[in-house]
Amino acid sequence: MTLPLTGTLADAYLRERGILRASTHAALRFHPSCYYRNFMTGRTTSYPALIAAVTDDAGVITGVHRTYLSPGLDPNGVGKAKLDDPRRALGGLLGNGVRFRFPVNASAPVLVAGEGLETMLSLSHVMPGMPMVAALTANHLAAFNVPPECRRLYIAADADAAGRHGIEGLSRRAQECGILPLVLSPELGDFNEDLRWLGPDQMTASLRLQLTPEDAVTFLPR
Repeated sequence: MTLPLTGTLADAYLRERGILRASTHAALRFHPSCYYRNFMTGRTTSYPALIAAVTDDAGVITGVHRTYLSPGLDPNGVGKAKLDDPRRALGGLLGNGVRFRFPVNASAPVLVAGEGLETMLSLSHVMPGMPMVAALTANHLAAFNVPPECRRLYIAADADAAGRHGIEGLSRRAQECGILPLVLSPELGDFNEDLRWLGPDQMTASLRLQLTPEDAVTFLPR
């Protein structure tokens, strides 16, 4: 029931956040009228929504994540719908995630895992060749199933306490599997803020200091 992302309200929503190549990711689609139920009142309605496919490491869809968008023309730009919970997930999230540039049934010795879609899409904007996974919440990040062929795992940091819990949990599980965990930290509140307010060049320079020299050469523009 979803549509390709290019030229849609969801594409505009991400572009306003500095994410200009979101339509190149197969995991992202657009639903013009996605079902929404108010759990307090029981009333149902619909909103346009950014839809993200949650998959396991074999590429099988196990769930979906929905970001409900404001259907009206807002002079301040495209934003999330004015709801108490404009983001909702459905299906099997535990151990899985929304994958960007992630090879299906192929080796991924280096990858980046983090929480939110905008965080990981911002990183993908400046490292378009790097496999990435958005686990969607801190608890799900801590429980993410790292592919067995992974040898180096970067974890995108969020500054809050829940984010630290996710980083610590995933780092501990990675180390138990013999995988080296390395934390990537934004200069501002998160990597989307870095992309929007500092720009891709400064964000690239900051990441260059945090990646291993090998990965900086492989995944960052010169």
